[in-house]
Amino acid sequence: MSEDRMTDELKVEDVYAEEEELETDDSLTYANGVIEKIIAVAVRDVEHVLGMKGNLVQLVQETFGAEKLSKGVSVEVTDDNRVLVNISIIIEYGSYVPEVFEDVKEAAAQALYEMTGLEVAGVNLRIEDIITREEYIRATKKAGVESQALMAEEARVEDEQISE
Repeated sequence: MSEDRMTDELKVEDVYAEEEELETDDSLTYANGVIEKIIAVAVRDVEHVLGMKGNLVQLVQETFGAEKLSKGVSVEVTDDNRVLVNISIIIEYGSYVPEVFEDVKEAAAQALYEMTGLEVAGVNLRIEDIITREEYIRATKKAGVESQALMAEEARVEDEQISE
């Protein structure tokens, strides 16, 4: 009887091996924008990180009300499916930058791994600005007011064009 059991076990293993071979057509990929967004959202929660720094196009998009969540992050996927991350941030004046760097690396790596299973190959952190929290709040409020004023002006011009 033990030989029969052994034979049954071998057959079961052979079936599993055949099933594994059939599953080779499956694929899971991530757009770079998805990886960038995961990292950007995680980094925003790091203590002493006041904001992310984007490029001019992103600034114009934000001015017209479209926030890009991946602002300040770019990624490259390596041949071994690990991710090189470039992050640009604004930090709070008085914070210890090496500690912020370590916290940013940890937050980025943890969020990316937990959501995708991908590992971070390296993080390049660029400090774009260092300002007090109060200055940052004032600047974002001012930008918000200016953005609202621009949108109101556009709406007024549109209404005038329609009524003509």
